[in-house]
Amino acid sequence: MDSLPTLPIPISFISGRYLLFSIDAVTYLRREHNICGVLIGTLPQIPQQNVFLGLPLELMPEEARVLVDRGVACIVDEAKAHDGMKSLLEEDRRQYLRELESQGLHATRILSDRKGQQRDQALKKLDEKAKAKAKAKAKATKAADDNASASSSAQQDEPASVVDLFADDGSNPASSSKPLTSSTPDAQLAMGITPATSYPPLPHPSSSSQLLSKPEVPLSYPLFAHLHSRGYFLSPGLRFGCQYVAYPGDPLRFHSHFLVVSAEWDQNIDLMDIVNGGRLGTGVKKGFLLGGPEKSREEVNSEAERVESVRAFSIEWAGM
Repeated sequence: MDSLPTLPIPISFISGRYLLFSIDAVTYLRREHNICGVLIGTLPQIPQQNVFLGLPLELMPEEARVLVDRGVACIVDEAKAHDGMKSLLEEDRRQYLRELESQGLHATRILSDRKGQQRDQALKKLDEKAKAKAKAKAKATKAADDNASASSSAQQDEPASVVDLFADDGSNPASSSKPLTSSTPDAQLAMGITPATSYPPLPHPSSSSQLLSKPEVPLSYPLFAHLHSRGYFLSPGLRFGCQYVAYPGDPLRFHSHFLVVSAEWDQNIDLMDIVNGGRLGTGVKKGFLLGGPEKSREEVNSEAERVESVRAFSIEWAGM
């Protein structure tokens, strides 16, 4: 079971990007707060890898803003937070390295045990197949024999099973009194553990390293926050020619329902844009959702009021 992260979750602000490096934070936010983000990590040896990406997880500014507004996360200036590395005590550094080595040894033992189980299962299957083959051949030979002498001769010619082949020298791995033993994990090099976060060895980010200003968000944020509050999962919609793609549940389990485009309430919209959006949405089996806040930024005191005033319309192309 995933361990619960310490709240507020630190979102690393690096070169204008909002990043998460903790797998516990990633799984928690996806499960409890409908935040998916986009995995952007890749292997240095395979820079063109594009199927199974890993940490870090990049958040849209809108996702980071929603989490900050809810008090679930805080934005951390990583360059400033890592100044603490300079004052890290030597004993703390050594203790942290010992913990990493212990984790590596534990992982090595698990891998060694797993390989041992796989080896035992493979030998057991080979032994069963050999016994079954020998038994079937012995039965056929016995039925074909006319007398005891012919049967005895046939038995001498009968191929031995895996157990018989190793019976004399005691080297049969399944029947030997001395079980196979691999070199102990302690004698091997421990697996290298590369931590994704700096907490520990650094303490949880202090308030001095947290950015006081909230993430800058585009004008589409009120519609994003409105749909998110209704339980939708939202991801970037560039591949569908829209701003967001809205899912009724986790994208791993559901297809998206809407192509989402935001507009200001008094904004002039070309009718052809609505027609194109409706046709595109229907063509990919989704609704075209157009919406925005009724109140402008000048009419409200906070972004929350604009979110509450959002209205959305779903457009579908009939007859297709």
